[in-house]
Amino acid sequence: MARAAKKKSENNRTRGRLPGVDLLLWLRFWFWRGIAIIFLLMVALVILFASVNPPTTIYMFSEGRRLGGVAQTWVPLEEIAPAMARSAVAAEDANFCNHWGFDMAAIRLAIEEGGARGASTISQQTVKNVYLWHGRLWTRKALEALMTPLVEAIWSKRRIIEVYLNVAEFDEGVFGVEAAAQHYFGVAARDLSDTQAARLAAILPSPKTRSASNPGSFVRKRAAQVRDGAATIRADGRAACFES
Repeated sequence: MARAAKKKSENNRTRGRLPGVDLLLWLRFWFWRGIAIIFLLMVALVILFASVNPPTTIYMFSEGRRLGGVAQTWVPLEEIAPAMARSAVAAEDANFCNHWGFDMAAIRLAIEEGGARGASTISQQTVKNVYLWHGRLWTRKALEALMTPLVEAIWSKRRIIEVYLNVAEFDEGVFGVEAAAQHYFGVAARDLSDTQAARLAAILPSPKTRSASNPGSFVRKRAAQVRDGAATIRADGRAACFES
């Protein structure tokens, strides 16, 4: 009798529950489960590419389909002229060794200047280039903000700059510093001079409108600034985290 009464009471509670409540609980369950799955997938991909070189990127793949192929040859950081890594950091993220993925000082300055100045770090650009797509959608920015600390926590600074230099776009259909060095100067990445490295860094982040081998006045001036900046960060220790 007690068992029957208990079952009847449970049935009454079930019948009294609104259909919308069940749907809400179901949606909430699957929403958080989906978030957990996405997070675990992100962690797995970050761990994977900490040691495995990304075979391609979303943007590189789309450009390859549009152009009928792209030029890219992966080279380890040891086979890239040290001046190239220093130049890239000096041009794009001078405090690369001192932050955890976000340069808060640069962000504050960008806000004060009304967004006229960029504040994206090399770590953020690497996350965007390797895992995400180009564009200004808030969903991409949110994923970038989530993944950047993960990359910083799992990858070394040397790995971040190595991947960055191998997937960055240097001209239409030209990706990575090895292909860029061959494309612009006819040399391997390991043989880039300080001036050549500075010019390659100077055409970022608008490589389709600038040339490293036939630089205009802006690129020449920018390259001179980058070369001085590269020497500065070497001297003051801000290149120590990625130089052996």
